[in-house]
Amino acid sequence: MAEVFDKIVRQGKFVLGDHVERFEKEFAVFQKVKHCVSVGNGHDALWIALKTYGIGKGDEVIVPSHTCQATWLAVVNTGARPVPVEVDPFNYLINPELIERSLSPKTKAIVPVHLYGHPCAMDNIVAIAKNHNLKVIEDNAQAHGAIYKSKQTGSWGDCNATSFYPTKNLGALGDGGAILTNNKKIADQARAIRNYGSVKKDIHTVQGINSRLDELQAALLSIKLKRLKSWNDQRIQNAKIYCKLLPNVGDLQLPPQPSASVKPVFHQFVIQTRSRNELRKYLAKKGIETAIHYPMPVHQQKAYDFLKYKKGSLPIAERLSETILSLPVWPGMKFDEIEFVSDEIQTFFRR
Repeated sequence: MAEVFDKIVRQGKFVLGDHVERFEKEFAVFQKVKHCVSVGNGHDALWIALKTYGIGKGDEVIVPSHTCQATWLAVVNTGARPVPVEVDPFNYLINPELIERSLSPKTKAIVPVHLYGHPCAMDNIVAIAKNHNLKVIEDNAQAHGAIYKSKQTGSWGDCNATSFYPTKNLGALGDGGAILTNNKKIADQARAIRNYGSVKKDIHTVQGINSRLDELQAALLSIKLKRLKSWNDQRIQNAKIYCKLLPNVGDLQLPPQPSASVKPVFHQFVIQTRSRNELRKYLAKKGIETAIHYPMPVHQQKAYDFLKYKKGSLPIAERLSETILSLPVWPGMKFDEIEFVSDEIQTFFRR
């Protein structure tokens, strides 16, 4: 890796060079799509994807009620309005059965989020979109390599937007993102928008932004991409161990496990319990770090007051914010470490 970085520094080309082009081709192959356009971060990837389909002021976009606020923010920043649909409280993903009741003549797209590494029911979502002439823009930031019915997440919709933030399954050493699609026109538009609206120097066809993956991050991602399947396999194995060690413990609800048709990659291992806060404090005292994704629903954040949602508007999202807890599941965890976490959780509930 050091040799690659030294070579980039000596060459002096740090933006939109050979390493970026190489990674884009490699990641497109990995995702089984034709085009990959790298950008500066996951938010920009989603924002640019929405812009390439002309989504903006006066439009509405279906989003999940429980997600990282960046999903909603990208929609808001186009000028469109995010319309939240409640998620399934078991797998945390947008509930396809509730989507159609939230559609209106202003709806232009659906943004399913493959949250915590779990794949959305994309066949149902795509069918709804086709029936109503809507675009499907997958938010695949947390599910690199996940499979739904023999197809990778990120290859079902009209395009997908992803992030390479350091904590992702495929993470850089800083921010990074990409848009992936089979549509060459959309890919070309995205390339222009990411680079001040230009694909040819000093010629600007649209009003774009500056959002480009740099050569150093692209080189690192190419190296890490070769290890992604192995890392995902380790995450899946860690999740299986947790589920074997934590059956029928208190009111603990464990996340869904892989099946013949659904293969999550466990970006996070998310449990639910009404004793979430007490359990987290107890585990912290034992030296076990946990996280809450996400402690306040997006619709209750002050930044989204203008949408006029009140407490109780999205009860499932609100309940999840009070009960979910992410346990460590990173690649490289040893069995005895997972066993230690599990033993302490059992001890807590026995108390």
